[in-house]
Amino acid sequence: MSSSAVYHTTVTWKGEHRGHMVMGNGPEMDFSAPPDAQGHAGAFTPEDAFVGAANSCFMLMFIWAAKRFKLDLLSYDCRVEGLKLIEVDRTEIFSKLTFRPLIRIASNGLDPALVKKRAVHALASAQKYRFILNSVKSNVDIDPQIEIVK
Repeated sequence: MSSSAVYHTTVTWKGEHRGHMVMGNGPEMDFSAPPDAQGHAGAFTPEDAFVGAANSCFMLMFIWAAKRFKLDLLSYDCRVEGLKLIEVDRTEIFSKLTFRPLIRIASNGLDPALVKKRAVHALASAQKYRFILNSVKSNVDIDPQIEIVK
């Protein structure tokens, strides 16, 4: 049987292209449109939030999968680039997200090829269960670097 969960945020306009967001989980932050859309430099933007939500969700799903595959994860860093397409009529869409995770895993005496194979399976599981990315239309490319440390 399916279940559901509800999440919420509240935003308040602060003038110009600025706002303040209160998240249902408690954190608060100011935000702005990006400078190329009449916003302000140095401020958190909806574009940052979109790319950050995709990146953080994928990382958390990989951490979950790494535990399932009994990987001794030493480090995980991932840069995501979001390509925003701006049409002539000014409609915009993130057409592509490119993930570049750098993953370091201890072999703990196991065959490094076996550990790498399990890491690839963990990445596949993270891709399958990435609920934020499963909710968007953007094309997604994942270009991982996996380092097995003896």
